[in-house]
Amino acid sequence: MIDPELLRKDPERIREAARLKGFDPETVDLAVTLDRRRRELLAVVERLRAERNALSKRIGSLPPEERHAALTRATVLKERLAQLEPELRDVQNRLQHLLLCLPNPPAPSSPVGSSDEDNVEVRRWGQPPSFPFPPRDHMELGQLLGIIETERAVKMAGSRAYFLKNEGALLEWAVLRFAVDLLLRRGYTLLAPPVLVRDEAMTATGYFPLGREEVYRLERDELNLVGTAEVPLVAYHMDETLEENELPRRYCALSPCFRREVGSAGRDVHGLYRVHQFFKVEQVIICEADPDASRRYHEELLKNAEDILQALELPYRVVQVCTGEMGQGQVLKHDIETWMPSRGRYGETHSCSSFHDFQARRARIRYRDRNGRVRYAYTLNNTAVASPRILIPLLEIHQREDGSVRIPEALRPYMGGLEALAPRIA
Repeated sequence: MIDPELLRKDPERIREAARLKGFDPETVDLAVTLDRRRRELLAVVERLRAERNALSKRIGSLPPEERHAALTRATVLKERLAQLEPELRDVQNRLQHLLLCLPNPPAPSSPVGSSDEDNVEVRRWGQPPSFPFPPRDHMELGQLLGIIETERAVKMAGSRAYFLKNEGALLEWAVLRFAVDLLLRRGYTLLAPPVLVRDEAMTATGYFPLGREEVYRLERDELNLVGTAEVPLVAYHMDETLEENELPRRYCALSPCFRREVGSAGRDVHGLYRVHQFFKVEQVIICEADPDASRRYHEELLKNAEDILQALELPYRVVQVCTGEMGQGQVLKHDIETWMPSRGRYGETHSCSSFHDFQARRARIRYRDRNGRVRYAYTLNNTAVASPRILIPLLEIHQREDGSVRIPEALRPYMGGLEALAPRIA
């Protein structure tokens, strides 16, 4: 949620953010109007309440000749407040909803654009492989190796469902555990979080009220399946006030994730690229309200993910995401795209986001600075690794002509020393 003071003092900045991120600028105008009306009503209501309270204390001690007039005035005040207080509540509720829907201004360094074609490449690592044989895609390899099965999964769970079998399931857990161990060595606190959360946690992290259509919801229980462990990791400190010397807080979590993928019908339907259920190791940092510090932690989160990809020996590129592709709350965003031979291009595998105080305001996460001032914290997050999407480049890039797949050295300790996956089908 944006700072209401920013809306009052510099509404044009919010209007520009709306234009850059593809939101309706008229929503900003309505929020400005409602905020002005809220302040007007609040001033009148508080004045009338103060007069009513003072009058109620005096009435008992007034002489009879003055009491009638005082009682008449008290009735007028009561009736007037009965008119104004519901209007004030309505205006406050409408304004609060709008504030939850307004976009956070992007950093000035963010490239302006409307689609991923406007993202700006920052750097690359590794070279896409050139195979001396016709390469197989990950689904062909999965069937040949006996590690991926979709037919039975779709029969019981519907589209985009899958089974990982045998060494495929072990490979997924190897990748996830490798990422967790790397983050633990770097001082991150590991949490095993709940993945069914209340609406308040979804709102606190910016996934509600916008984005509801992407969420699997259990209406009977009024709970939601999270699409990322970012939700419980950020909401972990909801309604808390930390001390500045306790910051930054670094957290990571391995969790199942669930996304409806509404609007993606017909896109990326082949294989394991876009599925409804997956596992992800997420990393979150909660830090002091300092843009320079936030940028340093942003680079830290990126480096963690890049070090994982380099250890997996997977070529990738880092792109800075343009304004039109950023989410509502993101101030700065970078994607990491890993080379996927079957797609003939880089595919997104990681997303690194800085929110400044956008999430902390919604979650009411504060800290007390060195001067005793209570401030909203800044939050950041990035994927460490997500599976099964990461299995696409892992299988395709490390494949051999005979259909076997070499296991990167970094994963072999997690695979019982296994150096390659061998075909099970002749």
